[in-house]
Amino acid sequence: MQKAYNFSLPDQTGKVHSLEDYKGSWLVLYFYPKDETPGCTLEACTFRDGRDDLKEAGAEVVGISKDSVASHKKFMDAHSLNFTLLSDESTETIKAFNAWGKNRFGHEGTLRKTFLINPEGEIAKEYGNVSPTGHADKVLGDLRALQEK
Repeated sequence: MQKAYNFSLPDQTGKVHSLEDYKGSWLVLYFYPKDETPGCTLEACTFRDGRDDLKEAGAEVVGISKDSVASHKKFMDAHSLNFTLLSDESTETIKAFNAWGKNRFGHEGTLRKTFLINPEGEIAKEYGNVSPTGHADKVLGDLRALQEK
């Protein structure tokens, strides 16, 4: 398995998080284009609603976009999000995870991708072209299947 890129990014409060902070537990790391857009809001709310089940299965949820710390704070407050959002204004981490490119509309930017990272910091599963609807349930099912192996 491929080791995940060791990011260091500020969350919605300015506190810096790195991949090392999640060592020893599963991590659902999802990349999304922009705060407060319909698809991204739906995806975030899906993870919000599924977070307790994911946490019970031993996984933390972290979202990353190139929006600012302040934008993330407003987004979280507006939708009662219960997980961490990281700001990657430089897009270094987004690009390291190959989550930057042309979307289906031909615009370059952050792609909707999710990574399931195991407790050793390795990418156990990658999801591309993510549909926001039902995504958290799919990730939870895959997490449970991987844990049974």
